Amino acid sequence: MKLSKFKNEPFTNFSTSKNKEAMEKALLKIKKELGHEYPLVIGGNEIRLDEKIISINPSLPKEVIGIFQKGKVEHGTAAIETAAKTFESWKNVSVEKRVSFLIKAASLIRKRKFEFNAALVYEVGKTWAEADGDTAEAIDFMEFYAREMLRLSKPQPLTKIATEKNELKYFPLGVGIIVPPWNFALAILVGMSTAAIVSGNTVVIKPSSDSMYTGWKFFALLKEIGLPDGVINFITGPGGSVGEEMVKHPQTRFISFTGSRDVGVRINELAAVVHPSQKWLKRVVAEMGGKDSIVIDDKTDLDAAAQATVTSAFGYQGQKCSAASRAIVHEKVYNKFVNLVVEKTKKISVGNPSEKNSNMGPVINKSSMNKILSYIQKGIEEGGELLTGGSQIGEEGFFIQPTVIGNVSPKATIAQEEIFGPVLAIIKAKNFDDALTIANNTEYGLTGGVWTNDRKKIEKAKNEFHVGNFYINRKITGAFVGVHPFGGFNMSGTDSKAGGKDYLLLFTQAKTISEKIK
Repeated sequence: MKLSKFKNEPFTNFSTSKNKEAMEKALLKIKKELGHEYPLVIGGNEIRLDEKIISINPSLPKEVIGIFQKGKVEHGTAAIETAAKTFESWKNVSVEKRVSFLIKAASLIRKRKFEFNAALVYEVGKTWAEADGDTAEAIDFMEFYAREMLRLSKPQPLTKIATEKNELKYFPLGVGIIVPPWNFALAILVGMSTAAIVSGNTVVIKPSSDSMYTGWKFFALLKEIGLPDGVINFITGPGGSVGEEMVKHPQTRFISFTGSRDVGVRINELAAVVHPSQKWLKRVVAEMGGKDSIVIDDKTDLDAAAQATVTSAFGYQGQKCSAASRAIVHEKVYNKFVNLVVEKTKKISVGNPSEKNSNMGPVINKSSMNKILSYIQKGIEEGGELLTGGSQIGEEGFFIQPTVIGNVSPKATIAQEEIFGPVLAIIKAKNFDDALTIANNTEYGLTGGVWTNDRKKIEKAKNEFHVGNFYINRKITGAFVGVHPFGGFNMSGTDSKAGGKDYLLLFTQAKTISEKIK
C-alpha cells in the first residue's frame, strides 16, 4: 500500500461566497438534527436507558443539541470486555486494512467538513474559523497516523551481525479507554482513537458530557465506513463512576486522556494499581493543561507581539490548553505593550459563533463561566489592575468579555492556576532573565514563547524555557500535525507528542526477534 506524502489539510477561506454559503447551508442542516436521542453502543448493540444526559448549546442554553444515555458501571465493564473479545480478531487484521479505514474516514470528513464545523459551532461554541481548524486537524491526524503505521510495519533498522537474522516488530497493546476533552471535541477524539485502532488496538470512547454529539457524529461515521463492531465502543456517563471503573478494569491495557490536571492525576493513580488477573502495568497517555506564558523583551516588534498575545489568549475564548494566559513583559516596554494589548482586545467581537463575524463565542457551560468570573474577581482582590473586560455579557448564553488584568504578581492565583477562559494576566519583569524565571515558576510546562530580536536571548530561552512546545516571535497556539508534535512537561502531562513520529509507539509494544543463521 502506497500513500502520497503527508500534507496538512488547508483551512477554509470563509471570505469567498462559495465557502460562506456552504457553511450557512451546513448550519441549517445540522440545526434540523438537533434534539435527537442517541444510544450507548457496545459491540454494535445499541442501549437506551431511563436516565439521560443532555448536551446544550452554550450560546443558547435552552437549545438541546442531543439527548444521551447516562451509562452505569456495568455498561463500562461490558464495553471493556467486548473490546477485549474484539481485540483477538482485530489485532490480526492487516496493517493495510486498518490504514484503509483511516483513509476512508478522513476522506468522508473532508467531504462533510462544513457539517462537522457546524456541529462544533452549536455544541461547543466555536467560531467558524476555530471549528474549521478543529476539523482540519482531525483529518490531519488520520492521514498522518495512517502513514506512520505503514512506516512502522516495514522492516526496522537494526545493527547487523553475521550469525543472526534479527527483526523488530511493533504489536498492539490491547484494550484502551479514550477520554477526549470538549475543547477540541473532534480533533483530539479522532487523534487519540484512530492512533489506537490503526495500531491494532480496540477502544472504548467516552466523550465529554459537553461534546457528546460531536463524538457521536464521528462514531457514526466509522460505522458508516464499515469499521467492525466492537473495535470502537461508545459510552456516555459520569467520569467519577463509569470512567473510574473502566480505568480500574484488569483488562484495560492503556488510557489515553486529555483534560484537567486533577482528573489526569486521578487516572494515573488508579491505573497504577495492579488488580487480580491483571498481567500488565497500564500505560497512561495524558495531556493535562497548562499555564502558558509569552515573554516580551524590550527589543522586539511590540505591535506584532501584542497581536500574537491577544490571538493566543482569546482564540476560542482562551479555552485551549496552549492559550497564553500570562504575558511577562520587560519593564522598559511594559506600558506601551499593555496599551497595545488593551486596544486590540477591545476590538474583539463577542457573539453567537453561528454568525460569521463573531470573533469570540461563549465559554463551554455555566459552571465554567462562574469559575472564570470568580478568578477575575480573585485577580483584582490580590492586587491586579482590571484593564478591560471582566464581566458576563447578556443574560442568555455563557458569554464573558475578553479580560486583561495588569500588574499581576508572579505568584498570584491567576498567575499560577489554569483558568481556561478569556483572561490574560500581565506581569512586569525586571529584565529578560527575570522574565524566564517567572515563566518557569508554575507546575505546568506545555507551551510558551518569546518575542525578541536578540539571538543570544533566543538561544538561551530555547534551553531554559521549560515547555514541550516553544515558539519564537509567533503566537503560542495552533500546532500543526506533523509540523509541531504536541505535548508538555511537568503537570502538563506525559509529553506524548501527538501528531509526531513518536506517538504511535505509545499504543504499541516492540518485539525483538532473533534467529540463528546456520
